[in-house]
Amino acid sequence: MSGPLLLACTLLAFEGGLRLQRRLNGSALANPVLIAVMTMILLLQATGTSADAYFASVQPLNLLLGPATVALGLPLYRSASSIRQAIVPILIGVLVGGTVAAVSVVAIASVLGASVPLLYMIASKSVTAAISMGIAREIGGDPQLAAALSVITGISGAVICVRVLDLAGVNDPRARGLAAGVAAHGIGTARMLAESPQAGAFAGLAMGLTGFAGGVLMPLVVEIVRGAGH
Repeated sequence: MSGPLLLACTLLAFEGGLRLQRRLNGSALANPVLIAVMTMILLLQATGTSADAYFASVQPLNLLLGPATVALGLPLYRSASSIRQAIVPILIGVLVGGTVAAVSVVAIASVLGASVPLLYMIASKSVTAAISMGIAREIGGDPQLAAALSVITGISGAVICVRVLDLAGVNDPRARGLAAGVAAHGIGTARMLAESPQAGAFAGLAMGLTGFAGGVLMPLVVEIVRGAGH
């Protein structure tokens, strides 16, 4: 398949996911990103298109990840007063949540026998795709794999986060947003924006803080580990 056609199919698959989710009254299980991903996987397999060819075709979408992340500054601006009032709990929550997310998945993968390079990629999944790709380049990993792991994390989190938060009795939109932003990145933030502007703002803040910390600390940690290995 040609590059423009693959790009068009990706956009149509996502639009189809949005329409299906609306028909199902906003069901988290009908996440449009999940539907688009599954649709494109089936299409690539059916047409024999390689992953490299696909990523090259949708490069314009990858370039938009950065601006899309920056655009989340608008709901943050509108919720600036609430954020200032809760800045200390926000920082503590993001620090603890981000650390647990990264350390736990690396520990599990290590026990299962993952290689050190793969552990680096798995650790980078704890930030949104646009940032995880940059981290992967810095540490000598595969940006495409890092992005895929980040997207899988985001989709999984977006699908289950609302149900988990409901079961846990977390009703405050600020807390719901922070949890979704740390655990499910941009896709979780989009899910929270559909729930309420305040939840979306706090999710965007959590995603940004987690990404900033990961972008600064991950390359440093990798260099320290490599130095210790020598």
